[in-house]
Order: sequence, then structure tokens, then C-alpha cells
Amino acid sequence: MPDAGPYLQANRAFWDGLVGIHVASTGPDGYGVDALRRGTRRLHAIEEAELGPVDGLDVLHLQCHFGVDSLILAQRGARVTGLDFSSAAVRTARGLAVELGLDARFVEGDVYAAPALIEGRFDLVYVTWGTVCWLPDLAAWAKVAAHFLKPGGRFYFCDAHPAALVFDDSDEAAGLPAGTLRVRYPYFHREEPTALEMTADYADPDAVLENRRNFEWAHSVSDIVNAVIGAGLRLEWLHEHDEIAWKLLPALVPGGPGQYRWPHGFDPRLPLSLSLSARMD
Repeated sequence: MPDAGPYLQANRAFWDGLVGIHVASTGPDGYGVDALRRGTRRLHAIEEAELGPVDGLDVLHLQCHFGVDSLILAQRGARVTGLDFSSAAVRTARGLAVELGLDARFVEGDVYAAPALIEGRFDLVYVTWGTVCWLPDLAAWAKVAAHFLKPGGRFYFCDAHPAALVFDDSDEAAGLPAGTLRVRYPYFHREEPTALEMTADYADPDAVLENRRNFEWAHSVSDIVNAVIGAGLRLEWLHEHDEIAWKLLPALVPGGPGQYRWPHGFDPRLPLSLSLSARMD
């Protein structure tokens, strides 16, 4: 595999630059920090329906950004450890944990280095939304998750569906009508990532981005499932959903609370996200 270091460094700088934008975001797709402070912030609808109670659990949240979901779980009685590679995100998460008086600690580091940075085992390893596209090696990622699980512990994962990530319906393609849905990005994994130049942020489309360039890797559904199984985890279930937690494509319209779906009449309806649960026997 080619050295992914330069790509990961660029992605780290990209996410460092988004932290302030996301903390300040207040729109319908924002991070809801004020609601978190009030204790009324909820997880997205899919996780709310699938995750179940976390009171009294030791939870590890990998790729936690600045910890909003981590702190929601802590507000529900979990003892939470969050890990993220962005120093700005980790500083912000630590500050919020202190401010809110929650049982949560945050560690800065690459997800692949987590076993050297975090001690102990956990009842739940939690990974959701916009995570695996930033990773070159999915098998190693799944082994990290498995490493931290207690016997009987659960791995919960939710993210964009790989089939949805191949599409683009921007107006950039010359000669195509506005909103035309086209296949643009790879479905199957490639060692070299796709280079992207972001012009707007999903949480605040009007924000000025400090760093725009980032790199993403494609991973198929079989890549995800086989990585989890290959790490020694027992797959309990895999769900596919026709909604997603952010406006992945401009053609999507509001669906359930905080979710987006295909517009009425769009056919065939394609999956927009997936989730899975697996256990350490």
C-alpha cells in the first residue's frame, strides 16, 4: 500500500479547520451545541432507534470529532472515552466535558494508534457518520474496534451507504441538466484516494473553509462486513436505510427528524445509509 501519511495529514488539517465552524453551526444541519448544553440534544434518528440504553456502560467513541455524540452518551449515563485525530476537536471536546460536568475523556490520536493510546476494554465501541471514507485500511480499523471490546461487548457502526457515495448531482458536468444524478466516484476500494476540493460545508454552507482539499477512500459493503467479521466479531445484523443524517446530494429533501431522503417520486429508491451491530464472543 502506498504511504497514506500525506493524505491523512491533509485530512487532519481539513478537519482542524472545520471545528470552529461546526461548534458555531446553528442551522437545521448544525451540531446543536446549545441543545447539548441544555441536555436536549439527541442522536440522529437511526442511532436513536437502534442503539438502545447506554446507562452504566463503558463506551469508546472512535473518530468522535469534537464529541457531541460522545457527550450525549455521557448525559445518558455512559462512561465515555472519545478519540479523534484533530487536536482542535479534542481540545473543544475536553472543554465541553468540563463545562457540562460529564464523565467523558478525550484522546488525541490516529485511530490506528488507538491501542497504544487508550487502556482498558469497553462494553460498546461506537462509530458513526463520515468515518470510514477517511481511512485507507478498513481491516486494520475493524481490528482496532475489536481490540477494545470486552467479551460480549458490542460494536455499533452507522454511516453513508457505499452505493450512495458513487453519485454526484451537482451542476458541474457540462451539457447535463441541473440536478442530473450521475455516477462519478468509485464504489470499490482503490489504494489511491479520491482528491476532493470542498467549496461548502454540510453544517454551514455559508462558512468560509480554511482548508478545502481532502482525500477519501471508497469501501464497498462487502469491505465493511468482511473487515468486521475478519476482526473476530460476530455480525448480529446489517440494516440499509433510505435516509441519511446530512444532505449528501443536493437532490435530497428533508425526511424524518434531522434526516434526508430521495424526493417524492424518485424511483428506484436507493439506500442512503447503512448500520450494523456486531459482538465480541
